[in-house]
Amino acid sequence: QVQLVESGGGSVQAGGSLTLSCATSGSGFNYNAYCLAWFRQAPGKEREGVATVGRLSGTFYVDSVKGRFTISQDNAKRTLSLEMNSLKPEDTGMYYCAARIPTYPCNVGLPFDYWGQGTQVTVSS
Repeated sequence: QVQLVESGGGSVQAGGSLTLSCATSGSGFNYNAYCLAWFRQAPGKEREGVATVGRLSGTFYVDSVKGRFTISQDNAKRTLSLEMNSLKPEDTGMYYCAARIPTYPCNVGLPFDYWGQGTQVTVSS
């Protein structure tokens, strides 16, 4: 069983930065075998995919975060990260990390097998 635990959320002013982390656990979890992603959900809105990373697919970002967010994985530490810069109020929401097998294809339109509990990000103007 794979477990995902997010951390790093908080409250910042517009223009600020946050880095989210997603720690993984579970016997036999191999980053190279998974497509990994960050999703977010703002109050009253549907959940949306923010970024993905996969061994064969590289990285993907939704247009609204391109140039501001960076997704990365550290296989040795078994951690997925999302560096967020130049934050805007519209980035506010609960952020979730997720994982699916296989690693390819890897995009936010596919169903994901494992989800974390989420970490809250609030950006004030």
